[in-house]
Amino acid sequence: MTERTDIVVAGGGLNGTALALALASGGFSVTMVDPVKAEIRADAGFDGRGYALSLSSVQVLKALGLWAGLQGNAQPILDIRITDGRPGEGPSPLMLEFDHREIEEGPMGFMIEDRFVRQALLAAVAKSDLIDHRDGVGAADHKITPADVTVSFTDGGTCEAALLIGCDGKASPTARRSGIRRQGWAYGQTALVCAVSHELPHEGCAHQYFLPAGPLAILPLPGNRSSIVWTERETEARRIMALDEAGYLEVLRPRFGGFLGEISLAGARFSYPLSLSLTDRLVSDRVALAGDAAHAVHPIAGQGLNAGLKDVAALAEVLVDARRRGEDIGTTLVLERYQRWRRFDIATLALATDAFNRLFSNNNPILRVGRDLGLAAVNAMPGLRRGFIREAAGLTGDLPRLAKGQPL
Repeated sequence: MTERTDIVVAGGGLNGTALALALASGGFSVTMVDPVKAEIRADAGFDGRGYALSLSSVQVLKALGLWAGLQGNAQPILDIRITDGRPGEGPSPLMLEFDHREIEEGPMGFMIEDRFVRQALLAAVAKSDLIDHRDGVGAADHKITPADVTVSFTDGGTCEAALLIGCDGKASPTARRSGIRRQGWAYGQTALVCAVSHELPHEGCAHQYFLPAGPLAILPLPGNRSSIVWTERETEARRIMALDEAGYLEVLRPRFGGFLGEISLAGARFSYPLSLSLTDRLVSDRVALAGDAAHAVHPIAGQGLNAGLKDVAALAEVLVDARRRGEDIGTTLVLERYQRWRRFDIATLALATDAFNRLFSNNNPILRVGRDLGLAAVNAMPGLRRGFIREAAGLTGDLPRLAKGQPL
């Protein structure tokens, strides 16, 4: 028996759950399928990452009614310091520093661990009367007709909808079945992710050190803890991950430095291979893509989830407004509005992160001098520096209503 819903969302990660909630807030009925069981995703050890949420992403979570419950586990980002370095030598004295007092909106963003965001999203989905969450079930196939899309599930069920949205990762089966091609490449780098405790307070300051093998981000968490995103070449990353805790810390310490006192691991260690992946389109007939299904970029600027939440906010707004005008939400005419809204921003982010990684992830002495002077030059120009701060905080461009904290 084929069921009927307004929209099928394939994928139950952060972007998929946020999108289902956004669509439900606009009155759509949503069937969200996820091959991963909910209890696995809700487990505190499922994903070790912490996210630097921009102010616009925080506004999305506020508009969805989630931020009040998350704020107690979030750390305001008050300063960002960006500099070159080499393991064991400390950072270069030439740096770029962002101070939250240079903008009127307050902190530039907030650090929060994946486990808190994921659990809050899943709990909100479970409470929604308009969301049918089917965990342990994936989208196996879909067929397009002029009037709808019929989605076949891995448990044998089928569902008709006006639209299928793929939030199913950078290997998106939804994109592949829709004939949407991808381009990109592997960086030959792996992100080593963990949390550390340290003796001294971080005072809300995030650090980005550009080391020869790749960037090291030290991101403040509540208390005397920080989230580490440490990029190494693939072979070296495998060697480091194979070490015991003492050996791992021995390699990390000369990169981390002693400015926060003695450090120790504060949880499990994780690793994630890094690559660039972009689709040539965001939409097809009765199909749209969001989050990693549409774009996966290097974490050098910490913008992956922020870009996904912008997709969520823009797509939900386009669909809600289209239905209010009496339009068929699955038509190309409607979906291309979302593509036009997001495509330039996505391409710009991908190019910027790729260029920064290539420029800074090396030990070329000529490039090193040039980039150090460049960081110092930007630091000496308040107007340009303020522009970068507003960009990092997600306050620039044509923001969707949710990204302004407004309801749909």
